[in-house]
Amino acid sequence: MMTVEQVMASHKANVETLFGLTTKAFQGVEKLVELNMTASKAALNEAAAQTSTLLSARDAQELLALQANMFQPLAEKTASYSRHLYDITSSTTAEFSKAAEAQAAEAQKAFMSLVDNAAKNAPAGSETAVAVMKSTVAAANNALESVQKAVKQATDLVESNISAVAAQATEVTKTASKKR
Repeated sequence: MMTVEQVMASHKANVETLFGLTTKAFQGVEKLVELNMTASKAALNEAAAQTSTLLSARDAQELLALQANMFQPLAEKTASYSRHLYDITSSTTAEFSKAAEAQAAEAQKAFMSLVDNAAKNAPAGSETAVAVMKSTVAAANNALESVQKAVKQATDLVESNISAVAAQATEVTKTASKKR
């Protein structure tokens, strides 16, 4: 059995984790708001400058050339915005994952301690049941570790694919702009 001090320490740790995660979530939201405000200001300023430039065109051919030259920077800025958005989201998610893994490890440790304590105080003849219980817990821990590794691999794969797509989109835009 857990003592009152152990229960209180566990609750205190859980509350600290909750506040830490809440702080991380707010930091992520702040970064997203800052990114969107910066992007919105830049888009407004660029729209004003581009409108002024387009209005200064002397003929339709110059107007078309000016419009064509505006596509590459737009695509590059969109790719950059997407990368920043992904970075903010993935770093915030990583913080949550790290905290969840730490909590899971602590819970596993506490549960194993409870199982060991129960095994020490188990009546004679219950060794087989205790062994089965320990084996089940070990199998569950191994399964959890396998799932965590698979999720990490999938996350790494998605991250590399997003980077590759963003780089390819920027390159295609540059190539298309040069052909005009």
